[in-house]
Amino acid sequence: MKPDVDDGRYPVKREVGDDLEVTAEVFRDGHVTLTAVILWRRTDETAWREMPMTLINPGLDLWSGSIRLNANATYVYTVEAWTDHYETWAGELEKKIAADQNVNLELIEGRTLVADAVGRAKGDDAEVLSTLLIAFDKADDERRQRLMLADHVRAAMARAADRSEAVRYDRELEVFVDRIEARYAAWYEMFHRSQGTVPGKGATFADCEERLPEIKAMGFDVIYFVPIHPIGKVHRKGPNNTLVAGPNDPGSPYAIGSDVGGHKAVNPELGTLADFKRFVRACHAQGMEVALDFAIQCAPDHPWIKEHPEWFIFRPDGTIKYAENPPKKYQDIVNVNFYGPHQKALWEELLSTFLFWVEQGVKIFRVDNPHTKPIPFWEWVIREVHKVDPEVIFLAEAFTRPPVMKMLGKVGYTQSYTYFTWRNFKGEIIDYLTELTTSPVKDYMRPNFFPSTPDINPPFLQTGGRSAHMTRFALAATLSSVYGMYNGFELCEATPIPGKEEFLNSEKYDYKVWDWDRPGNIKDFITQINRIRRENPALQELDNLSFYPADDDNILFYGKMTPDRSNMVFIAVNLDPFDSHVAELEFPLTQMGLKEGETFQVEELLTGRKHLWRSAKQGVKLEPETNPVEIYRIGAWEKVDYRSPCF
Repeated sequence: MKPDVDDGRYPVKREVGDDLEVTAEVFRDGHVTLTAVILWRRTDETAWREMPMTLINPGLDLWSGSIRLNANATYVYTVEAWTDHYETWAGELEKKIAADQNVNLELIEGRTLVADAVGRAKGDDAEVLSTLLIAFDKADDERRQRLMLADHVRAAMARAADRSEAVRYDRELEVFVDRIEARYAAWYEMFHRSQGTVPGKGATFADCEERLPEIKAMGFDVIYFVPIHPIGKVHRKGPNNTLVAGPNDPGSPYAIGSDVGGHKAVNPELGTLADFKRFVRACHAQGMEVALDFAIQCAPDHPWIKEHPEWFIFRPDGTIKYAENPPKKYQDIVNVNFYGPHQKALWEELLSTFLFWVEQGVKIFRVDNPHTKPIPFWEWVIREVHKVDPEVIFLAEAFTRPPVMKMLGKVGYTQSYTYFTWRNFKGEIIDYLTELTTSPVKDYMRPNFFPSTPDINPPFLQTGGRSAHMTRFALAATLSSVYGMYNGFELCEATPIPGKEEFLNSEKYDYKVWDWDRPGNIKDFITQINRIRRENPALQELDNLSFYPADDDNILFYGKMTPDRSNMVFIAVNLDPFDSHVAELEFPLTQMGLKEGETFQVEELLTGRKHLWRSAKQGVKLEPETNPVEIYRIGAWEKVDYRSPCF
């Protein structure tokens, strides 16, 4: 039975309004007719609802049906099937009638089936069947055949079928239905301390609020904050991750906790909790929402260390063990110990922390390094949070081994970081996106594409300049239906620490003041792409992605369509940030519902240019600096009758 994840061990993921298509192999011995239905209910309901299934492949005994998922909730579903004795009888009767055989005894057998069903029938069906029996007893054989094979009788008998020997699939599978924003959204990662205008001074929530109209105008839905908590003073890091901080250095926001407070407190430099709640309200007023970075780690002076020393690991010399990823050392961070007698208290405190921020209006969490924490913890805590508020979205920041990344999706993470950041060439992009959108992984892992992060400054962006930023942004925003952008990307900022995938003078360790309109920015391009996403429903889905031929290895050609073809969008991207490339694109006319030679209208959405094309094969030239991307929307060509009096 499909869909399932690991034979039903983990839930399938869908969004509100989706149709969940269920398929199952249903068969039994002999040549009888079967009936199969999907049974489904919300987990907070006791009564099952059911939806008929259809035999779509008799040779493989494959049945299919779909159910509409209308609520942000957890559902369970399964399949039940039984022998339809009346339809089996009716099918045999029709064959015998066609062969001109005597069917008197068969008609009496059919009457017995109807008589048995009267007691099971409900409402109008009981009256239909009772009336049939009276008419049957008065009719001749020819009329009896017509009566017994009438469509309304067969429908009533199907509803009154004997299900005493029905067989149900031995598992109840789960589907968690997220709100639509789990699948379709545009995130803006805001480094809060860098939103001000005074050099050497950190910004406040009020400064961040001032930038909201500009960010909304670019088309973003989510403002994602790095941690907003007090920053530790012990072993605080200086600029560029140096080991000694000056008196005015702010330290890393990932070194959480000080004498001011811990994970439920706000860094006083940013403002107060009331100021944060005001910022959340301001985001909501702009039609945006807030995502918080949730990092389960502490500075050496976090209050938990004094209050709960058993939650941490101490070395033989009595010093607390700080975080390491050899050869990297994080002297300003210590990790909690998830194992031991204190486990219950620690887990409950972390759950309490999630729920505290939910109470402040936060419905999205980007979780830092979840792959370094126990999988059973995530399975438990995400379910517990969803019991309180099923709208909460969890993004796993896990650049790790594929099985671990996938397991985090299975146990409940709504979205996942991916390897998109390092997929630059045509073949590897096609292979990776094909895996994400067509393999079983699509049922439980939603990719959120980030071209860069505060921790990752890829070489492609370091060397490719403005055109590389345009290319990677377009890919992120159109290959996936949910993506994120780190502030500064719109300025094409990619100055690296030489030889590393890291930003020089990173705002992780320093205050920054940006000129958000500095020359060379791509804000207009970003605004256009986000507008195109909003106006085209095909781009708001993930698994409708298909790749199509382009005869240059540097040009990627792909498209998305709505199921009814009312919206069809195709994208050609030059993957080379340095040179122009020319390619012949091949549009999938059959998938588009067109025949070769049939005229169709094309609008290039970034320029507004319109064309009438008749051939599947069309040429394109993509220039890195001027048009590294073209986006085509296909429309029906309205044919004009030139014999009309208007001409």
